Amino acid sequence: MTSQNTNPEKAGITAARDLAALSAVEILSLHIVDLMTAAAVKLGEFEGTSTDLAESRILITALAGLVDASAPDLGAHHAAPMRDGLQTLQRSFRERSVIKDEPGMGPGEQYTGPVY
Repeated sequence: MTSQNTNPEKAGITAARDLAALSAVEILSLHIVDLMTAAAVKLGEFEGTSTDLAESRILITALAGLVDASAPDLGAHHAAPMRDGLQTLQRSFRERSVIKDEPGMGPGEQYTGPVY
């Protein structure tokens, strides 16, 4: 049996060094992609996953806030695909909802405006 070094302090130092090597745009992009993936999973977009609209609403709203807040600093060439991905998730949510939200009341629409 081999013992792995699981020292939390060393792990934290390694994580900090890893983050230090990334630009702010890269860090934001990683987290935005993570939120997009999690929302898609909660929407049942992946094989073997079920739809959980309450959970996906929370993730999509958080994603919209992050994309909206960071877009001016990311630049159009980074922000545009993030906005496209967000709108795709918002449309998927609307399609899966049995009870439709009013325009502008769907997840994240307080940040993006109505998505049809």
